Amino acid sequence: MSDPRSSRGPVAGGAILALTILIGVVLGLVLRQPSLGLLGGIAVGAVISLLIWRRDRRS
Repeated sequence: MSDPRSSRGPVAGGAILALTILIGVVLGLVLRQPSLGLLGGIAVGAVISLLIWRRDRRS
C-alpha cells in the first residue's frame, strides 16, 4: 500500500524568510537602523523557516 503522507508535497519556508527580511528592513528604516533590521529579519525568518522544516519532516 502507498503511504498517504508521501503524496503531500513539502512545505516551503522561503516565502516566510523573504517576508521577514523585508519587514525587518522596513522596521529598521523606521528606526534608522536598516542593517540591524535586516539582520533581525534574517534571524527571525531563519528560526521560523527551521520550525516549518522540522514540522514538515515529522509529518
